[in-house]
Amino acid sequence: MKARYGLLGYPLGHSFSVSYFADKFQREGIDAEYLNFEHATVDEALPLLRQMPTLRGFNVTIPHKQAIMPHLDALSPAAQAIGAVNVVSVVHDAAGGVRLQGDNSDVVGFCRSLAPLLHPAHHTHALVLGTGGASRAVVHGLKSLGLTPTYVSRSSKPGQLTYDELTPAVMQQHKVIVNCSPVGMFPHTDEAPRLPYHLLTPSHLLYDLVYNPLTTRFMQLGAERGCKVKNGLEMLHIQAEVAWQMWHAAH
Repeated sequence: MKARYGLLGYPLGHSFSVSYFADKFQREGIDAEYLNFEHATVDEALPLLRQMPTLRGFNVTIPHKQAIMPHLDALSPAAQAIGAVNVVSVVHDAAGGVRLQGDNSDVVGFCRSLAPLLHPAHHTHALVLGTGGASRAVVHGLKSLGLTPTYVSRSSKPGQLTYDELTPAVMQQHKVIVNCSPVGMFPHTDEAPRLPYHLLTPSHLLYDLVYNPLTTRFMQLGAERGCKVKNGLEMLHIQAEVAWQMWHAAH
């Protein structure tokens, strides 16, 4: 029977993961399949996933990267430090038991993708748009790259800014802006995070974790101000290969 892998999230209409792994399996002669596991809750999904005898691992995306953590049997040090999981290895024992091990490949994918774009002279502080599981990995990665990150959210909480608090002084200091929210993702391609785009300069770097569409409205508005912009497709590819390595290391 074919080894089975997949992606857990909801909704999944935007995702390129199935086509990415299908291409990889065909190109490398791997006898496996990669499926979408579209479930609104972790409680609904995990009993079904645990019962799949050929399931070897799955990725986790919006909105389950944090919610899945208490349901796993083990967490890697990276997943614990980040506070989010996007890779789960499924280990079957001889007695028929199933062990789920959580890890995080987002931080590696993000850092390798962002690092070549950074200019140490002015890329010292970053705004992180959104507070979900993906933003946890981004904040961890930014710190490892030597930047000081600040969360931006619609709601006011200690230690983070709201969109209404993005003053000229804040925008001047924070020259890296990372969109970790789903705003602008297919099918809502005409939407963009509510930033004061008129305050952007050519020294700003806008990075969007969204990769469908390949050029988001957020990126378009930044490019119009002369900013350097990048989407999350390379991050997807890097984290997917790291996830593949994690699944095989677990078996």
